[in-house]
Amino acid sequence: MTIHPEIGKLLATLPPFDHSVRPDPAGKRAGDLQFVAPLEDRLPLHAVEDSVAVTAAGEVPVRIYTPAEADSYGLLVYFHGGAFFSGSLETHDHVARALAKESGYKVISVGFQLAPEAPFPTSLQECYAVVRWAAEQGESLAWDGNRLALAGDSSGANFVAAVTATAHDDGFDRITHQVLYYPSVDLDFDEDRYASLRENATGYGLETPALKPWNSFYIESGADPADPLVSPIKREDLSGLPKALVITAEYDPLRDEGELYGQRLKDAGVDTTVSRYAGANHGFVQNFFWIPEFYRAFQETAEFLNKG
Repeated sequence: MTIHPEIGKLLATLPPFDHSVRPDPAGKRAGDLQFVAPLEDRLPLHAVEDSVAVTAAGEVPVRIYTPAEADSYGLLVYFHGGAFFSGSLETHDHVARALAKESGYKVISVGFQLAPEAPFPTSLQECYAVVRWAAEQGESLAWDGNRLALAGDSSGANFVAAVTATAHDDGFDRITHQVLYYPSVDLDFDEDRYASLRENATGYGLETPALKPWNSFYIESGADPADPLVSPIKREDLSGLPKALVITAEYDPLRDEGELYGQRLKDAGVDTTVSRYAGANHGFVQNFFWIPEFYRAFQETAEFLNKG
């Protein structure tokens, strides 16, 4: 299948990328906010509340999405993408709303600090600490005490993989599900490592030559690509991790590393589903959720989270 025509229309409007210039973090963050929908146009839910999680890693902003009135909920802790240096509670608000609506889970979106201002492993520690906080605050969050899921897109999925590994090593066994949307799980960007880095190198939004400069803020802050907490695919033993749903995009340079990570989870005995979306590019869950074929990712997530 070729790239979806609606994605193709947008890609045709983009100027050529100059990969010799690193993005400006402040400029990128400000530019992203221009695409945030006004509050009155967002998907309505029973309640959306901004709060602060007081955690072992400090105070972390969170946004809590309650889909409907109920006695108890599964909890889903969500980590947004943005190459570790951009993205926010606002830019991914619509993703969290859709996750809450479709799954019926109470969603906790994490406003972790960003590179380069926050050196590694600050953001990762904050994400893990919010997961622990959510479990500790189960009564006030009306948690059902059973279902505790993590989800993230791109670099946020990197955090999902790293947090589930950290939790396993710490003996924290409350996480029941992990959802990784087009995950960035290998920050060694040697183009010979994965065919998709060459096949989808340019012309589909995220481009292979951009991976190093866009992730450089995180790496230069102290994140070592050889560290399994930075490149989760490098973890030798993936056994014992929570059941997983890995969603990839056909026209994504990161497609093959995500699918290989899913296969490695399967090989380690983890109940894992790998689902490739035809005609999609990197970022489709955030950028093209309004296309029915791609909104399906939220429904597939809900089915995964709620099946027996």
